[in-house]
Amino acid sequence: MNSLALGPAWLDPTALITDFGLLGILAVVFAESGLLIGFFLPGDSLLFTTGLLVAHGQFVTQPLWLVCLLVVAAAVVGDQAGYLFGRRVGPSLFGRPDSRFFRQENVEKAAAFFARHGPKALVLARFVPIVRTFTPIVAGVSRMNYRRFLVCNVLGGVLWGAGVTVLGYFLGQVAFVRDHIDLILVGIVLVSALPVAIELLRARLRPSRVQAAHPEPAPTRR
Repeated sequence: MNSLALGPAWLDPTALITDFGLLGILAVVFAESGLLIGFFLPGDSLLFTTGLLVAHGQFVTQPLWLVCLLVVAAAVVGDQAGYLFGRRVGPSLFGRPDSRFFRQENVEKAAAFFARHGPKALVLARFVPIVRTFTPIVAGVSRMNYRRFLVCNVLGGVLWGAGVTVLGYFLGQVAFVRDHIDLILVGIVLVSALPVAIELLRARLRPSRVQAAHPEPAPTRR
């Protein structure tokens, strides 16, 4: 299988799986699900590639059901870690200065996403890169009811972790997908980034809409 470098070589899904196997996959899923430094990891394309490799018995030789079970567990535990981190750190997270691996705007986006969608944000955020990393942290900061968080956490982990992996497994057996995997991975990255791009566009348009709705009064002549 050809490898497609969509960024640094160590972020290429196939390279990650080739070098670290199933343990590497689980580590990435855990980190991207709730650690501040995990937002840049290739979760969607990694899971799709995992399913594809399971279908062909390459690098990941465990059965599909076991891979899905472990991926879901890693995703759920990752969100759990993010939630507990948010509860412990609290509002001080929103005053934390930017650094190489932390941007305040990422937390603000997740907070806005959580405020707009409520508890279901934990499920929806699984399919939105960057936002999925910070949403469980914001849920912890906001002191979301733990039982409700746990239900949404497990549901999101199953739909995303098992869903994308199973999708890769079955589509990986289609000749067109198998022969054009590079393009498929690019498509997954673009589709994953689409919600973020839409949100950025809406943020840019929002000030102009407010200004149009409330124009400044014309200066009076004396």
